[in-house]
Amino acid sequence: MKIKDYKTIILEKNEEGIGTLTLNRPEVFNAISEELIAELLDALRVVNADADIKVLIITGAGKGFQAGADIRELNRMGIVEILRWNEGFLRVNANVEKLRQPVIAAINGLALGGGLELALACTIRIAVEGAKLGLPEVKLGIIPGTGGTQRLPRIVGKGRAYEILLTGEPIDAAEAYRIGLVNKVVPKGEALKAAVEMARRIIVNGPFAVEMCKDAVEIGMECPLEQAVQYSQKNCIACFGTEDMKEGTTAFIEKRKANFKGR
Repeated sequence: MKIKDYKTIILEKNEEGIGTLTLNRPEVFNAISEELIAELLDALRVVNADADIKVLIITGAGKGFQAGADIRELNRMGIVEILRWNEGFLRVNANVEKLRQPVIAAINGLALGGGLELALACTIRIAVEGAKLGLPEVKLGIIPGTGGTQRLPRIVGKGRAYEILLTGEPIDAAEAYRIGLVNKVVPKGEALKAAVEMARRIIVNGPFAVEMCKDAVEIGMECPLEQAVQYSQKNCIACFGTEDMKEGTTAFIEKRKANFKGR
């Protein structure tokens, strides 16, 4: 079911509680434009407020996930306009990362530049065989500007991140899996199917617990360990006051499937 009409993206949800956000500029490999940024910001606000959506999947229309910025559009801009454009996509990635729902990137092809930066902001990444992932900005005389230099080393480590960042050369899905950049590699054409299967494995669990777990990880990653553990403990204790906790423990004792309500 389509949630809202947009020009550059498609936002849908199904009866299972899975939302799908499709980047929809296939003629330019879903390149980032001002309009796309504005629509993504609105769509993420809509998703965050929708209690029916338990997991969000982000994917791309056509043959690729996203191939970075719309260079033709950027070439027409002055430095102030580029700054505003960049700040807009910074907010997109920050909002993806801070979304209360887990976000799965279904990488169905190229994920380069801003496309990879968007995928890095997601909770889980699934890529198809042969997909190319990279941050080629140094080849254009610039550097990744919307989080890639910071999120990539946090995921794969500084040494591997440096190789990707400083050479500007893409890696394939198999190598991305080997270094921990993607969680899973699937046959071509099956990224969305695999993402839906992963989403289903998540939504059978207590929705508030999933939300609190994601929050604990995201906040904790930016804190010293002791402070992060204390923060996560508060999220844990908050779960003990929910109906879902009572249902989950009762179902465990009774050896049946839990019927979580998100309360």
